[in-house]
Amino acid sequence: MPRVDASSRVRFDGHWRAELNDYVIALAWSPDGKRIAAAAVSGEIRVFDASGEVAPVTLPGHAMGTNALDWHPDSTRLASIGQDGKAVVWDVQTGQAVHTLKTGASWGERALWSPKGDVLATAAGKLVRLWNAHGEQIREFSDHASTVADIAWKPGTDHLAVGAYGGAVIWSASSAEPIRKLTWQGSTLKLCWSRDGSVLAAGQQDSSIIFWDARKPEPSMMWGYPTKVRELAWDRFSKYLATGGGETVIVWKFGSKGPEGTKPIQLGAHQDLLTTLAFQQRGDILASGGQDGVVLAWLPGKREAPLGGLRGIGAVSHIVWSPDDRYLAIGDDQGSVMVTEIVPE
Repeated sequence: MPRVDASSRVRFDGHWRAELNDYVIALAWSPDGKRIAAAAVSGEIRVFDASGEVAPVTLPGHAMGTNALDWHPDSTRLASIGQDGKAVVWDVQTGQAVHTLKTGASWGERALWSPKGDVLATAAGKLVRLWNAHGEQIREFSDHASTVADIAWKPGTDHLAVGAYGGAVIWSASSAEPIRKLTWQGSTLKLCWSRDGSVLAAGQQDSSIIFWDARKPEPSMMWGYPTKVRELAWDRFSKYLATGGGETVIVWKFGSKGPEGTKPIQLGAHQDLLTTLAFQQRGDILASGGQDGVVLAWLPGKREAPLGGLRGIGAVSHIVWSPDDRYLAIGDDQGSVMVTEIVPE
C-alpha cells in the first residue's frame, strides 16, 4: 500500500461481505494473508478465503460459545477456546480438530500461539496452561490472584504476560517459576506489548492504563478515561500507543519525555464508545471502530482529522488489518464480516 501523509485521504472500497449467525466475538487474519477466521459468540467458526471467491469452511466451534481465536504462524492451523472449557486446534484445510485440550476450568478465555508457534497458551479461570505442537501439556501456571483476563506473548520471546487482579505476572515457557511479578492494585483487563517488547501496557477496570517500561524503575499510570479500558494498539515503531476507554481515541507518545507529564493526542469523531483499535503492520494508519457503527482511519501525530471512514454498519466488534496493510476485515454485532480495501486518494 502506498504511504500516506498529513495531506492524504483514503477511501474504503467494498470488497465482500458475509454473514454469521450471531455477534462476531473473534476475528483473525491468517499470517499468510490467504484466510480470515471469524467466530460467532454462539460458537460457530467460519474460515473465509480472503478474496471472498471460495466458499468458507465451517467449523463446529464450541457448543457453549466461542471466546477467542488465534492463527498458528504457519497459517494451516487455527486455535479456538470457548465456554465448554476446551481449546481446539483445527486443521483449516480439512476442517477437522487436530487436538482438543482441557483448559482446567469451565470457561476458557484466551488461546494464543507463541511467536515461533511451538507453544500454545490457554487461559481459563485462574489457570494458564502451555501445550506443545503434539497437544501435550508442558506447563501449568496457577499463581494468579483472580480469574485471568488476558495473556500476551512478548514479541520474539517465550515470555508470557498474564493479567489478572493485582497486575501481571511474566512467565517463561522454559521455567516453572515466574520471571517477574508486576504488581498494581486493581483489575487488569487487557495486555498489550509494544512491538519492540520494551513496554507492557495494561488496560484497567478502574478506567486507567498502567505502563511497565523496562527502561524505568517504576510503573506509570494514566487515568481519567470515561470508562474501563479494553482497547490498546501500538504502532510499528513502539512510539505511539492508541487507547480507547471512551468515544475519543487517546494516543500516548513514548520517548525520552513521555508519556509521563505530557498531553496525549486526542482523535475525536466517533459518536459512541470505541470498541476496537488496530495499527497497520508496516504502515502508520490507525483504524478505529465503535458502537456507533463507524470505522475511521487516522494518522496519529501528523493529522487530527480522520483520513476517511466507513459508516452504516452494525456496532463494530473487531477490525483486523491484512498482513500487507491493504485491506481491513470488520466484524459487527449483527454477525456481519466485511472486507474492504483501503485506497489512498
